[in-house]
Order: sequence, then C-alpha cells, then structure tokens
Amino acid sequence: MVRRALSSPVPLLLIFIGLFTFLIQSGELGTADTTHRLQVAHALWTGEPQVFPWEYPEFGLHGRGGHIYAWFGIGQSLLMLPADLLGTAAKHLPLWADYVDTQADPAIRSIIVSISTNILINVLTALVVVRFLTLLGFNMREAVAGALSLALATTHLHYAQNMQENNYILLLTLLGFLLQLKWLETGNRRALFWGSTVLGLNLLTRMTTALDLMAAGALLLFVCLFSSQSAQSPWREKLILYLRTAAPIYAVFFFLDRLYQWIRFGSWTNTYVTIFAREERQIDPTLPLKYPFSGHFFAGGINSGLLGPFLQPEKTVFLFDPLFGLTILVTLLLWKKLTSVQRAFMVTTPLLVLAYLVFYGRYFSWPGDFAWGDRYVSSAFELFTLLTWPLLLRHWETLGRAVKTTAIAITAISFVIQCASLAFWVPLEIYQEETFGHPTWVILLRFKNIVAQALGKSAAWGLHTPAMYEDPWDAQHITTWNFLPSLLRHMGVAPMWAVHVLYAVWACVAIAAIFVATKLIRTLRLNLT
Repeated sequence: MVRRALSSPVPLLLIFIGLFTFLIQSGELGTADTTHRLQVAHALWTGEPQVFPWEYPEFGLHGRGGHIYAWFGIGQSLLMLPADLLGTAAKHLPLWADYVDTQADPAIRSIIVSISTNILINVLTALVVVRFLTLLGFNMREAVAGALSLALATTHLHYAQNMQENNYILLLTLLGFLLQLKWLETGNRRALFWGSTVLGLNLLTRMTTALDLMAAGALLLFVCLFSSQSAQSPWREKLILYLRTAAPIYAVFFFLDRLYQWIRFGSWTNTYVTIFAREERQIDPTLPLKYPFSGHFFAGGINSGLLGPFLQPEKTVFLFDPLFGLTILVTLLLWKKLTSVQRAFMVTTPLLVLAYLVFYGRYFSWPGDFAWGDRYVSSAFELFTLLTWPLLLRHWETLGRAVKTTAIAITAISFVIQCASLAFWVPLEIYQEETFGHPTWVILLRFKNIVAQALGKSAAWGLHTPAMYEDPWDAQHITTWNFLPSLLRHMGVAPMWAVHVLYAVWACVAIAAIFVATKLIRTLRLNLT
C-alpha cells in the first residue's frame, strides 16, 4: 500500500502538502480573531464565556442578559472544536506540565489546534482542487500543477500559517463548485445535495459567502450558456431541480445563522454590524452615521475601497498575488482554446472578485487589517488564478518563449513572496508603518526585515520602531522567525532539550518533504495523461 501511494501523484501531492504545511507552522493561531473564535469553540463545551469581561470594549458586543458575546459567525469555531477537545486534553499530560504552568506562548492547546487544523484544511483543499480541475478537463499532471500553484504561489500559503477563515471558506467554495458542477454534467442529485450543503455551511462562517453561493449558480449558468448543446438541453428543468434542491438547503443554514444571532443578541433580523456600530458610537460619538460602512469606493485615490486592492502599495494584489496578473494574460491569450466549462469558470471568478470588492469597498477597513494583502478578497483572487498553470501546461508547446519566461518568472517571484510572508508574524510591517508613514511598499520592507534579521542588523537599520514595543507580547512575537522551533527558543521558557528535539523533528520533516517532492516530480513526468 505504501509503495502504491508513493507511485501515484495524488497521494504524493497530499503527503507533500501535509509535510510542508507542518513545516511552516508557528504554533500560534495567527491573529486575535482566530483566538477569539477558538474561545467560542471552547465555550461550547466548557461553559466558559465567549468573551471575558476584560476583553471588552476591544472585542465583543453586549447581547442577551447583558452578557458579552463574540460577533463572528460560528463556522470556524465548529471547525476547531475537535482539535480544541484534543488540545485541552493534551495540555494536562505530565510531559509538559511545567511548561503549561508558566502559561507561556505558544500554548500547547494552540499548537495542537493550529497544526492539526491547518494541515487538514490544506490537504483537503489540494485533493478538492485536483478533483475539480480533472472535472474541468485537465489531465492529472495539469491538475496537480494547479493544486501546487494555489498552495505555494498564492496568499493561500500565508493563510495556511495565519489561521484566518480564508482557506476554510475557499475549501468549502471549491468543494461546492465541484459537486454542483458534477451534478450538472452527470445528473447525480446526491452531488447537488452535498454541494449545496457545503456551500450553505459557508454561511455559518461568514455571511458574505452568500456571494460564493451565487457564484456557484452563476458557474452552472455560464456552463449552459457556453455549451454548444445549450439550445437542446432541458435547462429549464435543470433550473427548477437546482432551485428545489439548493434553495431549501441554503434556507436551513441561513436559519441556523439567524438562530445563533437570536441566541446571542435576541434578534432574527439584524447582523452584528448594527450592534457593533451602535456600541462604537457610544464610545466615540464622532464616528460617521454610516459607520462601519463609512468609506468610499473611489474618494481617497489609491487608499479607497475599489482602487486600493489594485494600487495601494500596502495591499496591491499585483504584489501580494502576482499570479493574478499572469492569469489575466493567460486568459486573454488562450480564450479561444478554452472549453465551455473553463470559459464559464474564467467568467464567474472575476465576477466573484468584483462582488467582494464592491461589498467591502465602503467598509472602514476594507483590507481587513491586520492582514497579509486584502484579506476579504484574497480567497476570490486565489480562485481566479486556479486555472493559470493547468492552462499553461495544456498549451505549453504553442506558447512563445516570452510568455513561457514571463510565466515562470512571475510564478517564481510569487512563491518567494509567499514564503517571505511566513517569516515574521504579520503585524510587523504594520507597526513599522506607524513610524515610516504611508505609502510603504510592504513586500520590499518584508524582504528588508528578513535580511536584517538574518544578519542581526534590525536595530542598526532602524527597523525596531517604538510601536513594535508598546505591547510586550507583540514585541516578542514580531522580533523572531515565525516558526514553532524558533518561537519556542525565542520565548526562552521551554527547556532547551525540547527545543533541540523539535528542531530535529523539523529537519526530518523537511528531508521527507524534499524526498516526496522529488518523487512527485518524477511521477508527473511519466504520467502524461
């Protein structure tokens, strides 16, 4: 069985993704948002509050009974619940009792939750991508290339370390696309049921994923429109069947979201945004009446909600996700060679990007800081780039040398940028910008920080700014490499023998990842179908 797994591209891909994801973990959850969502998961089975009193007003909203509740959806909390149960049990083991007693970071529970959950999401995403791309007509070699480009050369890599909701949302969206498209092509009603279910599950994570639900429907519609058989196909019957199956399922998940809202805040109709705005105005009466959607689509130039994601140096997609520009080029060059389903995907995903841009365009913090890139739109950008390398490989022999060179160069640059995003905890440059001012070319600053840290020149080069040290906890986390062995060593609480063992484990996993990657490349060279 092991020999068979090591001779097949899909198992090799999944093993490599799992090993590589393990290597990039810091043991932390990445942001305060995810930490609060983990506390919600903890509250579900321990009776602890969702939000502790001392966390308000920085986080939390008053709800029923005067209690303070988290404002997020429950989706990611449910995802982390099994790992939270395991992590909570594991922290009571005598092996690291002394470390747990110090209450040092990264905590045993967060280490287990972050590593297990991130590996699970990344491996499942790679599997779904391969299945989806083969359904779109690509061979195994092209499909694996698509999975690798998503995992390693887009912001998906960053969010495999910084455990925001992004990658979980993308996984559910892709799986929904896959299953609903499978229904359209095969008539398998079970696929439609489960595809609608996973898309509905997204609503529990973030209500704006209703846009992903609509995108799934749009994808099916465009497939029918672009198909040469659309005139003969019974599309009206399919539409009725689709609505009869999907609409009730979506309604169930919408009801569950509303029920969770009622349990917390006693309302079936409002969202946390209205409560958030009211309580924020009580603290600061000078806030605009339309807060938090008080920004501008275009006013403010490159700092505005629609121009910023493309032009602002701190957030531009062309630097944070360079494959976005390459995808536009590849689509324009190869449009006439695309199949109807591929064309449908390449029309649907830009529309999804546009929908997210418009929705968040007037949000007071449209990029979702603290974040690497434009957090709210990153998943849609990544989805748009999914076919880039499968298409390039499919038509490689017909492309000119300039296009091939450009594609390789942009992909290599993007991979380096995504790896750089892992080097430090994400707020580092945001704190530095308070001293350096705006605009700041964050990507270039990140590489400067990496070189300075490697040479021990961070202070000498003026990269230690006052804002970095206002919070001692933050200061410890942004002044070292953001990988678990380095972080444990930097904190200085874990015994050194444990740190050395962890370094040895990391080295063994790195060697295994290189071996599997080499085997995968050799297998793909032989597997041309």
